[in-house]
Order: sequence, then C-alpha cells, then structure tokens
Amino acid sequence: MSDVTVTQVARNFAEYVNRVAYRRESFTLVRGKKPLAELRPLPSGARLSELPGLLASLRRLSAAEAGAFAEDLEASRGELGEVRDAWQS
Repeated sequence: MSDVTVTQVARNFAEYVNRVAYRRESFTLVRGKKPLAELRPLPSGARLSELPGLLASLRRLSAAEAGAFAEDLEASRGELGEVRDAWQS
C-alpha cells in the first residue's frame, strides 16, 4: 500500500479511483505524515447471505451420480487410513 497525500488525491481524484478500480492498487491517505484513511478496492466475491441462492442454483446429482460420488468418498477414506482428530489434544 502506497502513501499518498490528501492534496495529491484531491488534485488527481479520478486517476486514483481508476488505479484502485482497474489496477487493484491501495493507498494510505496522509496529511502531515499522519495516516488518515485508506483508498482501496472493495473485496470481490459473493456475500455469505447469497450462499443459499447459489446452492439452490446448482445442478442436482442423479441417483447414479450420487452413488458414484459416495463410492469415491469411501474409497478415498480407505486410502487415507486412520485420520487423527486435529481438535483432540
């Protein structure tokens, strides 16, 4: 994250907004060597509240596909051997 003065940003606001939007750059706005704020891109991706809708939109497995998936899981578990509980101390 680069430091930039508030004056520089005020004089070239569109340029800094474009750098954030298109280059995904971040800036710390400073006044008198004191950090005041950040100018950075918003996190991208979906919100957790959108998960139910996303899951509902996915294609459902047929009975044969679900059975094959279950068999694959059991085969994988067999190849792993004993798995230790990471939470148990």
